[in-house]
Amino acid sequence: MSAAPGFITLPDLASRQLGGSVVFATDDLFAEKENLITPGPPAFAPDAYGPRGKVYDGWETRRRRGPDGGLPDVEAHDWVICRLGQPGVVRAVVVDTAFFTGNYPRACSVDACFAAEYPSSASLPSLPGWVPMLPESPLAGDSAHVFPVSVPRRFNFVRLNIFPDGGVARFRVHGTVVPPPGMLDGLTVDLAALENGADVVACSDAFYSTPRNALSPGLARVMGEGWETRRRREPGHEWFVVRLAAEGVIRLAEIDTSGYRGNAPFSAAVSVAPTADGPWQDLLGRVSLQPDTVHRFRVDGPSAAFARLSIYPDGGIARLRLRGSLTPAGFATLRTQWQSTA
Repeated sequence: MSAAPGFITLPDLASRQLGGSVVFATDDLFAEKENLITPGPPAFAPDAYGPRGKVYDGWETRRRRGPDGGLPDVEAHDWVICRLGQPGVVRAVVVDTAFFTGNYPRACSVDACFAAEYPSSASLPSLPGWVPMLPESPLAGDSAHVFPVSVPRRFNFVRLNIFPDGGVARFRVHGTVVPPPGMLDGLTVDLAALENGADVVACSDAFYSTPRNALSPGLARVMGEGWETRRRREPGHEWFVVRLAAEGVIRLAEIDTSGYRGNAPFSAAVSVAPTADGPWQDLLGRVSLQPDTVHRFRVDGPSAAFARLSIYPDGGIARLRLRGSLTPAGFATLRTQWQSTA
């Protein structure tokens, strides 16, 4: 087991927030499989009991028994399959047994596969191409286990095996999105969307929440689902830099302050560059922002692979959308990435 600190800062490809889903489990009698990918840390209520026993914020299976009523044989175990929100290369998995102290599995392993179509949950276990991603590894109770992964292929289904049974609070699958290039070519798309392969590569402040939230799919339901900085007490302003899905030309910039009423920035600007180090060129000059408002601006800038959102002086942004189209070079980059991870 390794702390792998760099890997767990990558997006969680299995998160419900990115569109992930738990689609199959051998058993979830005590606690539902869907809890595994719930955003945020697990909770625990000591006195919470339901019709099936103690209520846990996680996935828990019944106790397995062997044919003679004793312990099961070594082959018998439970497992669960997650569909990733987007195809991607997995760099680390987190198996968190928080609050499972006498009912956690003794070990786990992880497999993965890629399916081009939309297989039914019933057909998933028999899909060809399942690849071992993590060998059987020991688990402890009430602990977050971080395991690095070194399989340089893209997957969109991941199977967590637990031996022989028990409870897991959260399952995280950290990696980089590898978008299907044919889904982006020739279309107007959000080049800053996490689901299209964009990500935050630098920021000035992430005190209350990460700027990656601003690239997430859908609308922010509450201000905690956006990016919010601390209150700046010195000269200057806050910012974050986005690596776009690939090189493209942006035609529409959308800066959404929904949910931020007393803490929206006073103003904002967007600049673009061919690399993360610049040179930076204005895409959207400094504009005033209103609280709890979706602001949309037509823009006309150069092709770029990086964008920087600057807010003045500080505050919160629910979403940043940068809509445009790929350049031929951008499409070629995505196609190479897709082919090299097959």
